[in-house]
Amino acid sequence: MAAMPNVWVVGGGLAGSEAAWQLAEAGLDVDLFEMRPGVPTGAHAGGGLAEVVCSNSLGSGLPDRASGVLIAELRRMGSLLLECAEKTRVPAGGALAVDRQSFSEAVTTTIESHPRIRLIREEARRIPDGSGVLASGPLTSSALASALRDFAGEDHLYFYDALAPIVEAASVDSTIAFKASRYDRGQEEAGDYINCPMDEGEYRVFVGELARAERIPLREFEEDIRTGVRAGPDKFFEGCLPVEILAERGEMTLAFGPLRPVGLADPRTGKRPFAVVQLRQDDQAASLYNLVGFQTNLTYAEQDRVFRLIPGLGGARFVRHGQMHRNTFVNAPKIVHASLETRQRPGLFLAGQITGVEGYLGNIATGLLAGVNLARRSSGQSSLVLPGTTMLGALCRYVSEASPEHFQPMKAAFGLLDTLPPGKKLGRRDRNRAYAARSANALADVWPEPMRIAT
Repeated sequence: MAAMPNVWVVGGGLAGSEAAWQLAEAGLDVDLFEMRPGVPTGAHAGGGLAEVVCSNSLGSGLPDRASGVLIAELRRMGSLLLECAEKTRVPAGGALAVDRQSFSEAVTTTIESHPRIRLIREEARRIPDGSGVLASGPLTSSALASALRDFAGEDHLYFYDALAPIVEAASVDSTIAFKASRYDRGQEEAGDYINCPMDEGEYRVFVGELARAERIPLREFEEDIRTGVRAGPDKFFEGCLPVEILAERGEMTLAFGPLRPVGLADPRTGKRPFAVVQLRQDDQAASLYNLVGFQTNLTYAEQDRVFRLIPGLGGARFVRHGQMHRNTFVNAPKIVHASLETRQRPGLFLAGQITGVEGYLGNIATGLLAGVNLARRSSGQSSLVLPGTTMLGALCRYVSEASPEHFQPMKAAFGLLDTLPPGKKLGRRDRNRAYAARSANALADVWPEPMRIAT
């Protein structure tokens, strides 16, 4: 068999790390470019590969959740990053949440020790020649973003994303806050979250101060690359809105959103609170917790002031304040096929958030598929296009076939899947379980275990 050609991957995030590993496991020599830590971004803390920044949760692993279906697909497809996530997980009820540092270290060690991967710590300022996977992520550098815009032949789209604060667990007042999971689904899940209960008066004061709090002006790196025009509120991504933007939409928006109290009872009263702020474990030592749903662009001083109005957080010590950053993505329906290969240049694949796939799991999954398809192409095989009855297939179909005029980022969702055939009317959970079972069967037909290209 002829020697496999060398290939490249740009970006050492979730998608790029997964793609590089899949390519190397398929027998190709891979140059993996990662500009950090030499060239920092506005959100990452260091130079570790696969660093997660916005949240430490990859989503619910329950089988009747869209993210749970995608997790099952990734497990069957042999995802390195899913394996690392499961080894470094922290308690989070039914969600797959990780210790950020341990997860990144596990991925970095595996990638650096692979004999077929050469990790190059420098910025790729243009799209390299030859075959490869561009997975430069939402914080693509200005030089590479300009090259990508020139390649795509049109302006970038972009939206603003935000990070939630992290506090020391020891600084939370345990006489007010209590540990519990919603509905306490199973003994193993009880107490996975710290809950800060609010009565109606406390909630209304908090929302009022939140809506009036001072915000950080958008920084230079958050400007549009070509025009320098700053984005307005309409450019926020609906799936990850800053908590202060939600507060502006109506006094009760948060109570029916991230602060909804359903499934919880305040042990001091035995009753359901008016609202609840939940904190999720962020590290394996349970010393750090992040404020769930509290992505924010408030100034650090205002975060200290306003978030300490939350009952139980009056003396909170913040180890990371929330912040906002720009996420860059392309108009994927005009650029990629459902295989994630670009329409304009055979052998060039895109993966991760640059394609408009949203969410950690989607990034990992598209990196995996792009890596496998580039390996198949390099060995003379045709690329795989997964059926729309699988979650990954439906996501790739969305980014390749959605309306280019109204394209917006999308994460795993049951609404993307092919509809179930007519039959007995099912409730939501039973319908979702039927989707999950069909996905598993469909993936087994096209992805026999294990899928590896002959070396």
